[in-house]
Order: sequence, then structure tokens, then C-alpha cells
Amino acid sequence: IIYEVVTVTGDVRGAGTDANVFVTLFGEHGITPKTHLTSKSSTAFERSKTDVFRVKTNNVGQIKKIRIEHDNTGLNAGWFLDRVIVTDMNRPHLRFYFPCNNWLSKEDGDGLYVRDLIGSLNPMDVPKINKYVVRVFTGEVSGSGTDADVFINIFGEKGDTGVRKLDNDKDNFEKGAEDKFTLDAPNLGRLRKINIGHNNKGGSAGWFLAKVIIEDIGNKCVYQFPVGRWFALDEDDGKIQRDILVGGTEATGIVYNVAVVTGDIRGAGTNSKIHVILHGSKGLKNSGKIFLEGGEFERARTDLFNVEIAALLSPLSRVTIGHDNCGVSSGWYCEKVVVYCPFTGIEQTFPCGKWLDEDEGDGLIERELYEMVSLRQRRLKKSPWSLWIWTSDIKNAGTDATIFFQIYGDKGKSDEMKLDNNSDNFETGQTDKFMIELPDLGTFYKLRIWHEKRNPFAGWHLNKVTLLKTLTKEKYSFNCGRWLDINEDDNEIVRELPAEGTLVTEVMPGEMIKYRVTVCTGMVSGSGTDANVFVCLIGDQGDTGERVLYKCINNVNKFEKGNADEFFVEAVTLKQVRRVRIGHDGKGGSSGWYLAKVIVREEGQPESEAVEFPCYRWLDKNEDDGQIVRELVPAGESPMLKNVSYHISVKTGDIPGASSDSKVFIKLYGEKADTSKEPLLVSDNDLGNYFERGRVDEFTLDTMDIGKINRILIGHDNVGLRSGWFLASVQITVPVQGRQYMFPCNRWLDKDEADGRVEVEVYPSEIVPIEKLINYEVSVVTGDVRAAGTNAKVFMQIYGETGKTELIILENRSNNFERGATDIFKVDVFTIKAIDLGELKKLRIRHDNSGGSPSWFLERVEIVDLKESTTYYFPCQRWLAVEEDDGQIVRELVPVDEAFVKKDSENDGQSLATLGLEQKAKSTTYTVKVKTGDKKNAGTDANVFITLYGSKDDTGIVSLKASKINKNKFERGKVDEFTVESVDIGDLKKIKIGHDNKGNSTGWFLEWVEIDAPSLGQCLKFPCGRWLDKSEDDGAIERIIFPAELQTTEYIPFVPYEITVYTSDIFGAGTDADVFIVLYGSDAICTQQKSLCLNKREQRMYFERNSVNQFIVELEDVGDIIEKIRIGHNGGGLNSGWHLDRVAIRRLLPNGKGSETVTFPCERWLAKSEDDGEIVRELVPSDIFTEKLMKDGTLKQIEEEVEDPLEVHTYKISVFTGDIYGAGTDANVFLNIYGDLGDTGERKLSKSETNFNKFERGQEDTFTIQAVDLGILYKIKIRHDNSMFSPDWFLEKVEILDETTEESFVFLCERWLSKKKEDKKIERTLYEQVQLQLKAAIPYDSSTDSRVYIIIMGQKVKTERLWLDLPEGKDEFADGSVEKFSVWGLDVGEIKKVEVGHDGATPESCWLVEELTIVVPTKGVMYNFVCKCWLARDKGDGLTSRILNILDADCVNIGLKILYEVTVVTGDIESGGTDASIFMTVFGSNGNTEEIQLEKNGDRFERGQEDSFIMEIADIAPLRKMRIWTDGKGTRPHWFLERIVMKNLTNQEVATFTYGEWLSKVKNATGSLVCEMPAMINDEQMMEDTTYTIQVKTSDIGGAGTDANVFLVLFGENGDSGILALKESNKSNKFERNQMDEFNFSDMLSLGDLCKVRIWHDNKGIAPGWHLEYIDVTDSATDKTFRFQCDRWLAKGEDDGQLIRELACANNDILELKERTAYEIVTVTSDREDAETKENIWIILEGKLGRSKEFLMENSSKKRRFERGATDTFQFSSKNLGDIAAICVGHCPKDGKKSSAKADVYWHVQEIIVMEMELCNKYFFRCNVKIPLRYKRRDYKVFECAKVTESFASKARSLVPVKYETIVVTGFEKGAGTDANVFITIFGLNGDSGKRALKQKFRNLFERGKTNRFYLETLDMGELKKVRIEHDNSGLAPGWLVERVEITNSATGVTTIFPCGKWLDENRGDGLIWRELFPRY
Repeated sequence: IIYEVVTVTGDVRGAGTDANVFVTLFGEHGITPKTHLTSKSSTAFERSKTDVFRVKTNNVGQIKKIRIEHDNTGLNAGWFLDRVIVTDMNRPHLRFYFPCNNWLSKEDGDGLYVRDLIGSLNPMDVPKINKYVVRVFTGEVSGSGTDADVFINIFGEKGDTGVRKLDNDKDNFEKGAEDKFTLDAPNLGRLRKINIGHNNKGGSAGWFLAKVIIEDIGNKCVYQFPVGRWFALDEDDGKIQRDILVGGTEATGIVYNVAVVTGDIRGAGTNSKIHVILHGSKGLKNSGKIFLEGGEFERARTDLFNVEIAALLSPLSRVTIGHDNCGVSSGWYCEKVVVYCPFTGIEQTFPCGKWLDEDEGDGLIERELYEMVSLRQRRLKKSPWSLWIWTSDIKNAGTDATIFFQIYGDKGKSDEMKLDNNSDNFETGQTDKFMIELPDLGTFYKLRIWHEKRNPFAGWHLNKVTLLKTLTKEKYSFNCGRWLDINEDDNEIVRELPAEGTLVTEVMPGEMIKYRVTVCTGMVSGSGTDANVFVCLIGDQGDTGERVLYKCINNVNKFEKGNADEFFVEAVTLKQVRRVRIGHDGKGGSSGWYLAKVIVREEGQPESEAVEFPCYRWLDKNEDDGQIVRELVPAGESPMLKNVSYHISVKTGDIPGASSDSKVFIKLYGEKADTSKEPLLVSDNDLGNYFERGRVDEFTLDTMDIGKINRILIGHDNVGLRSGWFLASVQITVPVQGRQYMFPCNRWLDKDEADGRVEVEVYPSEIVPIEKLINYEVSVVTGDVRAAGTNAKVFMQIYGETGKTELIILENRSNNFERGATDIFKVDVFTIKAIDLGELKKLRIRHDNSGGSPSWFLERVEIVDLKESTTYYFPCQRWLAVEEDDGQIVRELVPVDEAFVKKDSENDGQSLATLGLEQKAKSTTYTVKVKTGDKKNAGTDANVFITLYGSKDDTGIVSLKASKINKNKFERGKVDEFTVESVDIGDLKKIKIGHDNKGNSTGWFLEWVEIDAPSLGQCLKFPCGRWLDKSEDDGAIERIIFPAELQTTEYIPFVPYEITVYTSDIFGAGTDADVFIVLYGSDAICTQQKSLCLNKREQRMYFERNSVNQFIVELEDVGDIIEKIRIGHNGGGLNSGWHLDRVAIRRLLPNGKGSETVTFPCERWLAKSEDDGEIVRELVPSDIFTEKLMKDGTLKQIEEEVEDPLEVHTYKISVFTGDIYGAGTDANVFLNIYGDLGDTGERKLSKSETNFNKFERGQEDTFTIQAVDLGILYKIKIRHDNSMFSPDWFLEKVEILDETTEESFVFLCERWLSKKKEDKKIERTLYEQVQLQLKAAIPYDSSTDSRVYIIIMGQKVKTERLWLDLPEGKDEFADGSVEKFSVWGLDVGEIKKVEVGHDGATPESCWLVEELTIVVPTKGVMYNFVCKCWLARDKGDGLTSRILNILDADCVNIGLKILYEVTVVTGDIESGGTDASIFMTVFGSNGNTEEIQLEKNGDRFERGQEDSFIMEIADIAPLRKMRIWTDGKGTRPHWFLERIVMKNLTNQEVATFTYGEWLSKVKNATGSLVCEMPAMINDEQMMEDTTYTIQVKTSDIGGAGTDANVFLVLFGENGDSGILALKESNKSNKFERNQMDEFNFSDMLSLGDLCKVRIWHDNKGIAPGWHLEYIDVTDSATDKTFRFQCDRWLAKGEDDGQLIRELACANNDILELKERTAYEIVTVTSDREDAETKENIWIILEGKLGRSKEFLMENSSKKRRFERGATDTFQFSSKNLGDIAAICVGHCPKDGKKSSAKADVYWHVQEIIVMEMELCNKYFFRCNVKIPLRYKRRDYKVFECAKVTESFASKARSLVPVKYETIVVTGFEKGAGTDANVFITIFGLNGDSGKRALKQKFRNLFERGKTNRFYLETLDMGELKKVRIEHDNSGLAPGWLVERVEITNSATGVTTIFPCGKWLDENRGDGLIWRELFPRY
């Protein structure tokens, strides 16, 4: 909705201001955002000036008050405001007056520069302003006074006062003083709270405020606000601003975490004070101004603030951010603000990306930021709690330690929380209060509290802890009354406290239990440890937390070999202890520890109740699996079943300084439980140095099942030299869940970067399902024989019913496969994860014979399936050795248990079919293409291998040895191709590819692998984009890759054909040439051309005289019938001539039960020197032989002849070369003919039958081709190979005669086939009939070569993926590029969201989308999304697609467009076609289109063609006429235009425009390149023909005459006349002083009534200045004369210096508007059941000039009105109301009695149309609502005008001359300025300005960062719709960055702003040097 805001500056000295002025409107439905009143007229807000602004904002209903303010910038900021007037433009009679009559100034008046004004509809009203007396009492504490500035904001039920500074004396706020202030403000109603604080300026800023008392004078109330707290950074909680509720009740603060990001731009930081205001929904509630203290606001930093507000505002509607413009470098560049409200769990992002600097851009220092909805995140909800800690009042009870605590509830436990100990917390007898946030934990049952200081003075005596939920007042208390001290009580410094209070049901003091924990260290050598050991007991009710085992009950030296050490752990009962987590910190010399077991029992219980937790493993970084923390389960339970492995990959960013030396920890939060903070100490892929730049570290975490992972916490301890760390992402794979989680992070965890945090919570961006794996435990028993052990690598593979595992390398960190001591076998235990194999069938085990003594005696292998808990025994008892036993080093073992072996005796009778074709059908051939990346050192010399995994089986390891393309494989940027054959492995699921790391440069960067399986009809792309290199990325040299779903292409599967070729038995029959074949099915389906031999060697072997050669090839499936084949050769080799006898083709029947063989006889030569010289033949089948397998197993054989095969036709081809200079060619010409039954294939036109020398100028060459019947020919493809000296060829046409049917086909060309001429093509496709072409236009911006798509979503429906495929020649969306597309999709109604994404799956395919513009012409809107976000796996938030909410877009109205099908018919006349540029303008009775270029698109506008395309044309119907012009350029400038037909695709109306003449300077009699054609609709010509007589009168003043050339354009009802040059006058010397010149223009189309004339001259000649008196125009058809008065100069040096004038028609002035007029009102009642009414309707019209009285539309029994579906007409006379903006409609009883107003009577009205009878303007109101029957006149519905159709008379009346002030602002980037000539065209509702040059004498215009001002005078154009700005690309540096254009109509004072922000530069972005700009209000 648009409001008009008028400010009147007072008439006092110094009243004007240079500051930026803002207004906020407060209405009954909400509050508008603060709006900047921009006016670029430099005189805005000057003394006694009235300024008009249009503000487009949300509708807040009737306006109650406004807040007007300025930002105090500029030289003289003080402003004396007299009054403000606000008008609702939709209901203009609602005009509110806001008197002010006061200063807004820091220096003058009361020092305020923000004022709240109360308005009324009566300009004479004096509004009631309330007075509030504020009394501030400063406390009696030492140092309580402050020198800072104190601010207050008072909040009431009717809004707030805004932030006011309390200052009336320099000695305010002294210790113990009372200060009194009076604030003027509109009545706030009952007061609710105040916000008071100070800005921390001055020497002693700290302030102790006792209380505030506010007296509300108007309402006679007094409010008390007791405070009694410090406002100081170094006292209390450090706050200097607080919310205080009335009566001082504890403010329930809701905390908002505000992150403010300063941009990474030079000079971005600031020293100013930053403030923010958070606004709730609809802006009704706000936080008041909050000063962000303690932030740095330095370049590229993020500052974090916790803001506490006593109001729930989240989700916010917007955020205001600004600064006070103080300090040295006050300007600030704000990137964005992110606000997270833990209470609602919503995180919102508010992008800014602008300067807040009075010297940059628009000069604002405060901005309104709106949320980018598509970035909104939902996080965990947390509620605020108050925590009180009571330290006991006994001697030495206090501590200086940092206190930690953790809370347990029945729904989970909180994180460990740290309470920072400021110097004076936790003192003896003191109570400390903290604000904390907790997620929903259910009912609390215990709290653990501890500290970590073991020094003598850290002891603490805790009395109790209480917790209060601030919103619901739920309360818990936890009593302690004990020491946490290493020298007191039981020497513990951790306590667990059970919860007490009304909420706790089962509290018993006996809940505290001592657990006796016995830790048994093993007997292995070196098993003891000196490290610090901790334990955590986990039970059915919570856990004990990690307790350091410090004080041993029974041993002094703990954890020595063989020890059993006992400890006490005191805790609230865990009920049953289920698991023990034990570990150490790895510190000390020999930290490795072999733990035997842990025994736990409750103290006081018998020994028999003890639970034993066995371990028997190392906790040592260098042994076993390297873990130093283990989770143990009770004896008798399998740890594998209880524990889940989480595989964690941590990727460090690839940016300078990203690496870290700190200790990294991670914590996972799941649906069922959370893990503890786990240090990541020992990685699986052991890269030596962890967390290095660009590398990936992999860790495994074995812990209990926590369910689906919701979020993770990751961070580091910030210790070490380079502690800062840039974390790119974390990936967590959980095979048991079958899930893989992606956690993108892409941020610094560094004290000195961004927000300075070193730990961060991350939520998953995607969760991908993966194969579920189960655990197998494998025990390998080495035999007890001499030298039985091996140090070779051992490999194993397990086979089961449902599949097999991968090849597993058996290894861990200990020494494996050693011969045990004499009596103990050496048993090695491994855990492997694999897919569920079902019952195990066999096992293959081998070693690689490496190492010093590889021979190995294997006793047996035992495998436990941990899911089924079944054990399989695989006995071996044999050597695996080259020199022992049978010398084998691989053994296949089967399980012994009889039960499992029985099924294994399967029938081996069925053998594979022996026939090649049948085998081929069963196997699959894969073509594997491997792309090596285009990076430095990307290639490899190592041996590469691949394994393909299908749903049924895999191929095993295949070495990629022989590339079909490159001799040197896997080189940088190359693609290699290989073939892999396999028996059916099912659908391809994944591949594994790797190399053996041998050779010189082994590192390899693999871009992608593409696997094409023709027999499956599938081509899959496996993106990789990573290194396979020991020293890059994660160091892996093999990778498993999955296919990218979006890049899979599917096609019809290929089938195998067995092709048998019989060569004849005659002399010289054999050939060495390359023989190829093509098969054709019915309906012109054909296969590709396939060579039968793979290489030259095979060519020499096959096709010998009298030989039979058989080939099996996979080709497209052409269906059941092969209609013909084409066979031929390339004529190469020594003796290429070939005599072919016949070809037989065998293929399998569809069900596989047999085959059929088709024979194609030939018995002719394929030789250049024999027969007809052809080397390609088409053959048709003669007979078919079928073999079928019957049910009884016998073969049935049938032989049959082919019924009427296709005939072979002879085609005579005549090629006509043009008769122009250089037309002939010596190149080789090739032709392919296409018919509806197939094509001929490409044939070389070699032997001309008419000329020895082919294709010479002006001659006809004839050729004969034999081919199987092609049916009706519709196109040909003709090309030459550009060889020999003069290959350029001008082809006139090709004629083809089918001699068999005697049909003739003509293909016109009339174009060059040349690399040098025309469009530089040497191949053309010529059509016999018309082709329909759809032209398709979306703009884009760092770069990707993936395919980009877009999905447009409406309320319920959405389009499918619309792929935006780049035009040929572009292969990526490059940096800074702008790409345009046009896509057609489903109409989704109102667009709600847009998804943009790409199919790139690798880390390489990242793309930064700058912005996206979507134009919906059929709706008349354009959406512009400024995205500035990454679509990338490895950047930003890790998503490759993003859903943009339409709320994030700038929506621009560009005017509705209608789809038309336009058909252009070019005449069938010699060389009628053209390649000139063609332009079209269409005129209708509702306006005209702009000039539109008709695209050539390669082959449009050729002789005799009809070209149809779809165009978007403005809604101007009914159509009147069309203007077409060509630029007469190009190699064929002449064009014969027959006619143009336009069909409106919405209502199918057809208009025809006929010309039938040349557009040419030469061939047209008048030499015209322009034509005008009237529209013919239903055989009626829409415009009359006429002659215009134009009389031009030059004035009678000195120097009035001119010698310049004069031009004019007439404008009328039916459009414009086009440019008419005033050349042929009745006087010999034109335009002399006081002379009348007459000009005649015949053959014109009558424009009807004329409204204006545009006249100008070209300023040529000696005295070009011209004074024009008037112009008369006579239209012979209507016999009317129109007078256009001028009386002004058109001269550079006179008047305003313009050479162009627009003159309004003087005839129209006679229509003086009378005071009174009549209105016709038409009502349309809806066509539905209950729509009608029998009662009366009343209506009031609201116009721009006033409001009508009430009109009653009566219903009588005689004349029934308002019936269902009826249209009723009424007429009323009234005063003239001007343009009607709104109507009020009510429904009242006929008899006027109150009683008859029934509750449920309605009138359902569809539409109301109001017509003003004088000018006949129509106003449409779309209602479509029920109006209830009401007696009172207060109840009515208001409708706003939806559409106006303005009559010509009305439009003509409004044409008065107006000066437009045009401001052009050039951008600030380097090179933004231009030296080119700039032009502008302004378009309004009532026409356009024409193209005007923007020039000024002797001025250097359009310089970087500058603003240029121009004045253009034209007739009033009405509301401005758009601007076209362009330059001519001249000068040295023509590239130009336009920031914006602003145009002010000086008559109304209304400014329209047209933002641009884009380059007009051929070398940047989309390369355009013109832009169309649309307004932003």
C-alpha cells in the first residue's frame, strides 16, 4: 500500500536540515518499518519548504500516530518541523494531520530529534500530548553516581516513547540524588515496563540505580519501578541496560543470541556505538533500542551478544541496526545479523551487505534488515532458568575455583555447564545468582556439582543450590551442606545432590549411594600406567559423570601390573549399573595400560551382588586399535551387540592457517542419549599430524546406541602454538543405523577470528541412507608348529547366502599371527563390518607372500555373527606357503557343522549355454570412462584398478590396462575409456577405484567415472573430485564412489545381434576397408552406424573372398521387424572393392526361447570402379528363419518369405549453385535425405551426371542415389568439408525427384556455405515444410560446470525440475557471468518458493549464486533474489540446492504480458529471404508494445517460409496496427514480407497484417525500410486509410526561422504515426520567420483523435535555433483539424535549451470539467446458491477529490435486483470525485427497521464497476465476498480499485507539460564511470518520453561515485512504469556501472526510484549495454 507523506518545514532561522529523515507509522493493525524519506532534490527539508514523498509499505490500517526522526548527520542537522500530513493513497479522503511545531535537534529546544506526533482528520485539531514526570533515584553506595548519558524508554499498552536521553544538568545522577525529568509523549495507556540504561561514557560510568518513579500527569497515576542494582560492566552481572517491570517484579527475561558480522572489506570496522532493535511479528512489539556493549566490530569479525528482553518477539519480523556516528572511523560495513532465540529454537539470518556511513552509498547510519527466510534454521528449544548457589556461612567456606554442574531429568541430562568465578563469586555466606538455559529435561532428579582445583585453598563448603524456571516458576532445591575439598570430609571435590521440592515425587534421603569400584590391571608385561584414570558408571537412572580415580583405598601406587585397586564413587542411585566407561588421559611416561576388568558393587551389599565388567584389552595409543577409552559391559554380554561404532571424518578447511595443534573433542547428541565429550586422539587413517589444512582425519567412536543424531558439539581446548582451527565439515557414518550424516561447518574455531568461539554446535544438513552393516567377530588361530607365524599381509573374503564381503585386510595395531607359546595358540581377534550375509557358505583366505618369513600354518578361523550370535568354525590345519604342502598361499574353507553343509550339494548339471549370442545376452559389457582432473600433477603412472558393485554381485578387481583413447593413460585433464565384461551383477550400486601407488608420480586427482551399460540402457556418472594420493586430502588411494542420481541418463537398452557376412566367391571380392552397418526398424527407428572390425588388423583378416565372418554386436533395439539395413565401407585399404553376397542377422526372441535369422541378399559390388560406383548399399530382407524351443524341449524350425518388403527407390538429385561472384566450390559435398520412413545416411555427391566439373557458378549438377523408400521427404542436410582452394559455395536450392513415385521435392537455400561469409556455417539443414520453434529467457552468477536446475513452487503444485542448459560453446556458469534462459513450466498459480540447485555431487562443483531473476511475463511480475550464497558440498551450509522464499525477493511489476503466436510469412519470390535485423512494434487501443527484435535463429525469414514463434506482448488488445522495419544490413539486406499473423493464445483471436511488398532501399519503389499494416480481425480492417495535412507556423520574432531538418511524430487514439520527416513543403525555403509551411502525407493510417505531437530538429545548418508558434494537423478521413500550440524556442541557446518539444492538442481544453457529473454503478451478483438478497444495498464512492454521499440501490417487488448471477445498473448524480480509489458497500433492510436485520442474511457480490459519465473512465472493483445484512451504517466492506480503463478523452486531458528532474547515480566500484554517450527513455502510463540524450555542455558526466542531474520536459506521462537506460559504447572506457536512476515529477513532487546496480559493459556480466529498470517505492 502507498502512503503519501508531506512534511512542512517551519519558517524559523536555521529550520532546514541535511540529515536523513525517517518516519514510522503506527496504525490499528501494526507498525510500519522505519522508512527513509528520500528525496534527491537538494532542496528537501529547507526552510518553509513543503516536500512530498511516496512510501510503499505494509497496510497498518487507520493511522494513530507517527514517529518522525533524523539521524543527526550532515553539517546542520537541526530541523524545525511545522507539521506532517499523511494520506492513504488507496483511500485518499483519509488524510491525517500531525502538527509538530517543534525542533528536532540535539542543540535546539529540548534536545530531542525523535518525536511522536498524534494526528487527526481535522487540520485545526490540537492533539492531546501527555506529560510523564520521571524521577530517578541514584543509590547511596560508594561510587554509585555516573557521568554517562542515561537513556529511558517507557512501554505502555499503546506503544512506547522511544529512547529518550535524560539530561538537564551536568551534575545529574550523583550519589544519593533524585533527578526529575519531564517527557512529552502521546498517551501510552497503562504503563507496563521501562528500559533504562547508560552508554558507558565518561570516567566513572558505573551507576547504582535505586528506583525510578513515573507520574502519568494525564491519567493521574503513579508507577513505581524499584531496581536496586548496578549498571556497570565490572559489577553484578555486567549489564548497563535493563528491562524493569512495574512494581519491580522479577523480569522474565527471554534471551536472544545476537551475532553481528562485520564485512570483510577495507575499512569495514567502526568505533561507533552499535545499537539494535528487534521487532516482533507485524512490528507490534519491539525490544526498544539495545546498545551492544563490548563488541569489537572489526573487519571480518563476528561479535556475539546475549540480549535479555522481557518480551517474546521470536520469530522476528525485522531487525533495525545502526550506530551513533561517533568516533574516529565511524563508518561501518555490516555483513549480516543472525538472531537465535533459544526459547523458540529459531535462528534467523538478516543480510545487510551495506555501509552504514554518511559518506558511502545512500548515507544512512541505521538500516532496517529483513530476514532471508530460506536460511531460517530450527534449533533445540531451551528455556531460561535462574540458578542460585548458596555458599555456607562457616569459616573458609568460599572458593576461587571455577564451578561446573550438570543436571539430570527423566528426559535426559544437560550439558556440563561452567560458572565463571568472577573475583567475588562463591564467597562465604553469599548467594550467587546465574541465568542459564536448559532444554526440556522432564522432571529433575539430581544435580552434579564440582570443581577441578586440587590445591589447598580451593576448598568450598556448599550449603544448597536452587533452580527456578523463570516463565512457569517451577522450583527445585538441592541440599548439600558438605565440603568439596581435598583435605576435608571424604576428600572429594565432586558432589551429587538429589532433587527436592513439590515437583519431585520419589525423593528419599537414602538415595545417596557409595559404589565400591575395583580396577584390576592385567598381568601382561608393561601393563601398568602412570596416567590419570577416570571412570564413569552408567545405569538405568543416569550416570556418575567422569570421576578421576584419585584416592585409592587399598594401594598407594595405583594401576601397577596385577593390582586390584579399590575406589569409592558416591552418587545418587543409578538403580542397576549397566556399563562402565573407563579411560585415561595418556599423560606420563608409560601411559599405555592393559586393563583386565572392573568390578562394581554398592557399599554394604554382599560380594555376591558385585557386577564384573571384563576388558582384557590395551588402552594404549600404540597397541590394539589405539583407543584409550573403552566402554565395558557386564560379563556374559557381547560388547559388540551393545556398542555402536560411529565413524567420524573431520575435514579441515583449505585456507591459510587452517591447521590446528589443539586437542579436538566431539560430543554427539542423539534421540535416545548423548555421548560424553570425546577427545579425538587416535585416527584410523593415521595421517601423522592431525587437523592439517585441507586434510580429512577419520576417527571411530565406540559407544552406546544414542539413536538418530540430532546435532553435534565440536571444538578444541585452544592450547598450543597454532591453536586456531578452520573446520570445514564433519561427516558421521553409522553403518548399524544405515545412515550417514553431513555436518557442514565452514568456520573458524579460533579466539582471534570471526566470533572468537572455539566450540560450536552443528546441525546436520543432510542424512543419507547407506547400506546397513552388521558385525562379525573373526578369530584367527595360528597353529602351534615351529615357525607357524607369518608377517605377510593376510586377506580374507566371506561368502554367504545373500552375498559376500569385500576383500578384508586383517590387521590391527598389535603384532599379528605370531606362533603362540607352547601351550597357548596365538589367537587374533578382529571385528569387521559387512552387509548381512545370511548363512555363511565359505571363506577365502590368502596372504601376499611378503615380508621376511611369510610361510603360515593356519589352524582354523572362527566367525561369530553377532546379530544372530551364531558361531561358524572353518578348520584349515594346513600351511599357506610356497615351499610347504602343495605350495598354495590361498585356501577356501567351508564350515564344518553338518547342518550348514547339507544345502551345499547343489546340482551342477546346468552348464552355461555355449552359443556366443546367448552368452552375450547373459553378460553385460560396461564402457568405463575415467576423467582425470585438470589440476597440477593430477595424472598418475600407478596401476589403476576398479571394482563394480551391483545389487547381486561384483566384478572383482579389474585392472584398467588398455585405454581405447590414449596410449598414455590417466594424464591431466584427459578421459580414458575401458571395457569391462561381467556376468549379471544386477543394478550398479557403487564402484571402488584406486591405484597401487607404484611408479614415479603416483598421486592422482580423479574427476569422475562414467559407466555406460548399453544392454541395460543406463549411463551412470560417479562424481569423485578428490585426490587419490598419500599426501593430499585424507591420504586414501582408493575410494568408494556412488552414482549421482541427477546425472544418470537412461535410454532404450541395446540388444545383441549376431551378424553373419558372406563375401562372394568371385575374383577380387574381398576387401580391407572398414565395413560398417546400420539396421532400420519400422517407423524410421535406426541404430547408430557400427563398424564391424575393431581395428586395422581385423580388417585385414576378415571379408576375404568366399569367407563367412560372424560378429556379435550390441545395438539399439529397432523392434521386432528389421525393415532394411545399410551396409558399406569407407573405401580405404589396398584393395577396397568388395563383392557382397548376403548378410544374415540373428537375434534372440524376446522371451529367450529361441531365435530368428533374417537374410538380406545383395549380390552386387561395393566398389568405386565397378557397377554404379557406389560403396554403400541398402538391402531389404528376403526370408526369415525361426527356431523356437517348445514346451517339450524340442526345437521347432520355421522358414518363411518376407511379405512385401520395402522397395528400393532411385532418387534424382539436382543441385543448383547460385549465379553470383565466387559461388562455386571445389570442396567435397555430402548429403543426407530424411523422409518419414527413414534416411539415406550421409552420401558423398561424387559423380555429377551433367558436368565434369561439379558445383560451378550458375550450373545444375545431377546425381543419382539408390535407397530404400524414404516415404515423404521433409528435410535434407547438406554440407561440404571446406577442403581445396576455394571451398566457399553459394547454394541456391536442391531439387529431389523420386523416380519411382515421380514426386518432386524442392529445398530452397539461397545462402552461403562458407567459413567466411554470412553466419560462417558450412552445413545447412533445409526443410520442405515449416518447423515450429519455441524460443526460450533466467539470469545467474563463483562458477560451476554442473547442470543447473530450477523448480518453481506454488501453494499446492510445483513444476518439475526445469534444467537450465547452457547454450553451445559455454560449458560453465563462470565467475561474474550472467546467463539468461527461458523455460516453460506448469502454471503454479501464485509463486511461493523457488528451488535452485545443481547436480554436482563432488566437492569441486561449488557455485556462488550472486542473484537470480525470474520473470513471469504472463503475470506481469519479476522476482529478483539477491542470494549471495554457496551451493556446494564444501562451502557454506553444505547444500547444493536452496529453496528461496518469495518473501526474500524484490517483486517488481513489469506489466502483464500475453502470449501470442506470431507467424511471419516471407514471399516466395527470388531471394525474398533476408538476414537483416527485423524490428516490430504493435499498436492496440490500450497502448503499444516497445520495439521488439525478431530473432533470426539461424534459418527464419527465408524464401517461401512461414516462421511461427511464441512471443510475449503487452496487454494492449484489441490490436490496431503493426509497424515493421529492418536495418537494411547484412549480406542479404532485402526482404519480401508477405504478411504477419498474430494469434492471441488466451482467447484464440487472430489478427492478420498484410504487406506483400519489398522492404529494401533498392527494390522498393520508395526505398522504404519501414511499413505500417492495419490489423484485419474477422475480415474487418481496424483502421482507416487517410491523408494527413500538416501545417507548421513559424513565429514572428527575430531569428525564429531554421535551416535544420525537422521531424515529428503524431500520437492519437490508435497509437503513433512513426517518425515523419518534414521535407517536401509547398514553400521552396522551409521554416522561415512568420511563414506557414504545408506538408502532405498520403497512404497513412488514421490515428483517430490526436492528443499530442512530438517535434524536434537535428540542429544542423547555420542558424538552427527555431521558434515555433503552432502546428495544425488535418485528418482527411474524419475531416477534423487538431491544433497544437507551442510558442517556444527549440534551440540550444534559448529557453531551457531543448531541441525537442511535446505539444498537447489544444482541442481537448474545451472539455472543461463541470462541478457535477453522473456515475453509473454496475453490480454483478455471484452465480451461487445463496448469493441473492431481497434487501437494499448502499454505496459510497471515495475519490481523490473527495467522498460522495451515500447512494441507495433499492430493491422493489416490481423490479427485483441482486438476483443470483444478475447484473444490475444504477445511475446517480454527484459532485465530481476525481479518480475513484475505493468504495464502501453496505447491506441494509428495506423497511429500515432494526428488527428486520437478520443475522444470517448475506449478499454475495462478485464485482462492482463504476463509470464516470463525463469522461467515461471505468473503475473495476473485484469483491467476491458476502456482505451481511446490518441495520447500523457502521458495518460495511471497503474495496479498493483493482483496475482502471481510462478513456482517450481523459488521457488527452491530463497531457500537460511537466519538467522531470532525472538523477543518474554512477556506482562506486573501480572503473564504474563511462565516457560513452548515454540515452534514456522514460515510460509512463500515458506514454513515453522518446529516446533522449543525457548531455551537458563542458561537463565530464557519469564519473565513478558521482551523481548527475538533468531536466527533461515532456507532457505528463502519468505514473512512471519503467526506464530504459543505454549507451552507445563509444569512447575509451565505455563500461558503466549504474547504481540507480531517480526521476522526480516537478509538478507533483513525487520521486520514483529505479534501482539498477548492474554493469552496462560488453565485457562483464551478461554483456548488455542497455538495461530496463523498474521502480522501487
